[in-house]
Amino acid sequence: MKTVLVPIANGTEEMEAVIIIDMLRRAGLNVTVAGDGHVVVCSRGVRLVPDVLLEDLTDDDNFNAIVLPGGGQGVTNFSQNQTLHQILTKHAAGKGLIAAICAATTVLHEYGLLPPRTVVTSHPSTADVLSSYTYTLDRVAVDGRIVTSRGAGTAFEFALALIRILTDDTVATHIATDIVMYE
Repeated sequence: MKTVLVPIANGTEEMEAVIIIDMLRRAGLNVTVAGDGHVVVCSRGVRLVPDVLLEDLTDDDNFNAIVLPGGGQGVTNFSQNQTLHQILTKHAAGKGLIAAICAATTVLHEYGLLPPRTVVTSHPSTADVLSSYTYTLDRVAVDGRIVTSRGAGTAFEFALALIRILTDDTVATHIATDIVMYE
């Protein structure tokens, strides 16, 4: 079974986090939610309980993908988290799938994980920070092992793109039909 790490931090955008976690689990993926505290208070006050603390992850923990939800303060907290930095750097060196939605795309930039000319997208408020890459207004951008998306309104499409990559089109279509995204 493929494994996915979804980090969350105080200030994470809760819709993005919950939609990503839920959709990936519906696809049968083993999702580990790692937080910067035992209870994470998201951007609109929703409280989420992570499976593990980020700081308790070890070098032995390997994931097929790492997916970062956005949220202004959550992204700032991600950027300042050395454990997350180490995990993402190791994952990128191993050529693992890395995904970010909304402002979280800037974390990949700050950590130096985006090769030149990578096609990326993000929340419009962070487009300037990412102007050195091939910036697109597409709702979801897939460039090799990097997947990015625009924001909470694109979270379902983002999650389905990840499901297609990590499983297949049949699973993604089944889930989209199940949640009445398509009829």
